[in-house]
Amino acid sequence: MSDNCIFCKIASKRIPVEPLYEDENFIAFHDMNPQAPVHALVIPKTHFETIMELDDEALMVGAFRAVQATAKALNLTEEGFRTVINCRENGGQTVYHLHFHILGGRFMQWPPG
Repeated sequence: MSDNCIFCKIASKRIPVEPLYEDENFIAFHDMNPQAPVHALVIPKTHFETIMELDDEALMVGAFRAVQATAKALNLTEEGFRTVINCRENGGQTVYHLHFHILGGRFMQWPPG
């Protein structure tokens, strides 16, 4: 855990959020700066700066299960959604705590940017 990391503070409940999904390893909540009509984040409770640090297979599977459960909770599974993981500066990462964006509620253009 990093004392300066906003997502570590959320994971440890020092900053309260309304969970959309939570288990022992992950918590999901609405993004405070939504980029789509529906925009949620799924974060691991353990601090990993980027996707490149995550090497635990059980946590990787758990991450995808958390994304699936969150998408179901948001009623996105019928029309679809986009999941995004940004990695470092060129990938658009602004918070250096691994997180999965779930974007939905509209058609997602391709290419994304």
